[in-house]
Amino acid sequence: MAEAAKSRSEAAAALPTWPDEIYRVLKDAGIRQVAMVPDAGHSRLIRSFEADPETRVVTLTTEEEGVAMLAGAWLGGERGVLLLQSSGVGNCINMLSLPVICHMPLLMIVTMRGDWGEFNPWQIPMGQGTRPSLEAMGVIVNKVDEPHLVASAVQGAANLAFNTWKPVAVLIGQRVLGAKNFKELARK
Repeated sequence: MAEAAKSRSEAAAALPTWPDEIYRVLKDAGIRQVAMVPDAGHSRLIRSFEADPETRVVTLTTEEEGVAMLAGAWLGGERGVLLLQSSGVGNCINMLSLPVICHMPLLMIVTMRGDWGEFNPWQIPMGQGTRPSLEAMGVIVNKVDEPHLVASAVQGAANLAFNTWKPVAVLIGQRVLGAKNFKELARK
């Protein structure tokens, strides 16, 4: 029993802290609505919000729905965040005109695929095109590749989005998330 408890304690200590730090930053920023497409990179953050009775979490069928949902949240007096993977950014391109033209804040946290350590060639085009696509649509973009910088990047992005009524995205690089290796996972 003591061995199992020690093993669980060590495993918990080995988990990255940045998802918990992002959760606290977003709560402090007044986030009440979370629009998301399920993603392994956001899973811990999503679970934190799902356990929070003060937050409404909406699972989307496609990422652009989140842009519209969060515009509605803003018009209704609430702040929200869109959690998505880089492969879903392409689905949002046309809808991003809404916050740009209407001068509404939009906070996006994007977990990256298609960069450092990527094994799946299908992820590379959108992974490499995420930042330029967002910037072409008028979104302010900050990429983070170090775990200890993630929370401050999200805090800065939330302040920027909600104080200036601009769309802002934080891209969390694969150096933070860890490169996926499905062959290794299949062996476990």
